[in-house]
Amino acid sequence: MKTARLESTRNVSAVTGWVSRSRVFLAQVKNEMERVTWPTRKEVYATTLVVLLTSAFFGLYLSGLDLVLVRLAGFLFSTFGAQ
Repeated sequence: MKTARLESTRNVSAVTGWVSRSRVFLAQVKNEMERVTWPTRKEVYATTLVVLLTSAFFGLYLSGLDLVLVRLAGFLFSTFGAQ
């Protein structure tokens, strides 16, 4: 009988411990979110533009490099008789 009561007490304390830890965690999250400095619309626009331009530049650069290397490989294969 004592074992059943002890087990029941452990289950209740585990649940209340979980609830209190969750409350503490959520309070800390709220505190941190209040400290966050969110970017302005202008900053988001500027960084988005930089990312898009950089992606386009490297896409074109790598596409051109690929084209040159494919033609170079084709030239070498045809020159040295590979099929």
